[in-house]
Amino acid sequence: MGEIEIDEPIKLVGNDFYGDPHRYYERWREQGPVHRVQFTHGIPCWVVIGYTEARAVLADPRLHKNVAGMYELFRRKDAEILSNEGAQALNSHMLNSDPPDHTRLRKLVTKGFTPRQVAALRPRIEEITAELLDGMAGQDEVDLIQAFANPLPVTVICELLGVPFEDRADFQSWTRVLVGSGGAMEDRIAATQAMSEYLRKLIAAKQSHPAADLLSGLVQPGEDGERLDEQELVAMSFLLLVAGHETTVNLLANGTYALLHDRAQWDALRADPSGIPAAVEEFLRYEGPVGWSTLRFTSEPVRIGEITIPAGELVYVALSAANRDPARYDTPGELDIKANAGGHLAFGHGIHFCVGAPLARMEAEIAFSALLRRFPALDFADAAYTPQWQQSILFRGLGDLPVRPGA
Repeated sequence: MGEIEIDEPIKLVGNDFYGDPHRYYERWREQGPVHRVQFTHGIPCWVVIGYTEARAVLADPRLHKNVAGMYELFRRKDAEILSNEGAQALNSHMLNSDPPDHTRLRKLVTKGFTPRQVAALRPRIEEITAELLDGMAGQDEVDLIQAFANPLPVTVICELLGVPFEDRADFQSWTRVLVGSGGAMEDRIAATQAMSEYLRKLIAAKQSHPAADLLSGLVQPGEDGERLDEQELVAMSFLLLVAGHETTVNLLANGTYALLHDRAQWDALRADPSGIPAAVEEFLRYEGPVGWSTLRFTSEPVRIGEITIPAGELVYVALSAANRDPARYDTPGELDIKANAGGHLAFGHGIHFCVGAPLARMEAEIAFSALLRRFPALDFADAAYTPQWQQSILFRGLGDLPVRPGA
């Protein structure tokens, strides 16, 4: 099948996008909320940047998410880097599925994220937080990501799922390859194979020796006898492991960077810790941990704003752009911990709203409360620090964050 003739011109995106995507969004916003773009070495796709349009798209059943249809489109468009069968299998989880499959998969996993179960994790999260901050005490300089923002959510998700913490270096290295933009095809295939093999062995261990963890629960049939097959278990484990730690790592690091960059707000929050829950919502809005939503595609023409996207097109929602839409927020480009950040789309919207959002919020509230209390003089290790952002459109996160604890 040949490519469809589309009138909308393609906007080319350079590698400088990752350092400051908001420069692109501001430029695009002058021309409307929907754009056809193409990254270096990528294929044309559509991206929605307006808040109203983004919220509508995230809940629109005409924008499909089933992985088989998505990869068929990739193959048709010759996107070799994303069309290998191993990657398709690993990504066949509930975030890349439509009803009724999505309904069935989400029902099986939400039993591990009920409000009661999430609340029961609080004492352990507080304990892990205190231990990590103890490790920072007395040090002249640390990388806050390696010392705190990374090990906190990784420890929590490992304990919740029943994944050995000592395996973290392996699965995080594979994750960086799989969620990064570009990269050599052979590296992506190798990371896919390594992650899949690791998860298959882990699931087999849970089946033979179940424990009191979420993965052990997932290998068992549900109350109605419904159960995941082996490939579904691998894909679900991949989603929970990656999304369960990577997003919170970025939330903690991005939020801390934003506060240290605006010292007055750090001091204000330290003086009134009751504002931390609202501040976390502002961190999520201002520089959330997820830049773009996972992929959707059209199977029929879909009108979004003033643009009609033809059938057979790939569509993303730029969550970070929607969360800075001046039509929705009064001062979108400024951090304001006292502002009402309600309604932000950092966790998505609709049936694919992040199942782990309550856990991420609780981890962040505990982490920021303890960090502000324990290290009130925390500051950049170098006043000239320039952030290096991950080369990923999916995740929005820093490479490092050198700080002086100051206590």
